[in-house]
Amino acid sequence: MRRLLHRLADDRGDVPGWVLITLMTAALVILIWALAGPALADIFQNAISKVSGI
Repeated sequence: MRRLLHRLADDRGDVPGWVLITLMTAALVILIWALAGPALADIFQNAISKVSGI
């Protein structure tokens, strides 16, 4: 019973797991940005030029 109460009172959590999830998410964002960035920039430039009439 004492071990169970000690585990419930331990609020450190799974720090290495959260660090890994954060790093993987950052890596995915960088990868997607690198792949889709130029296409999104072209879409934005086309939209701006159509709106401004240039």
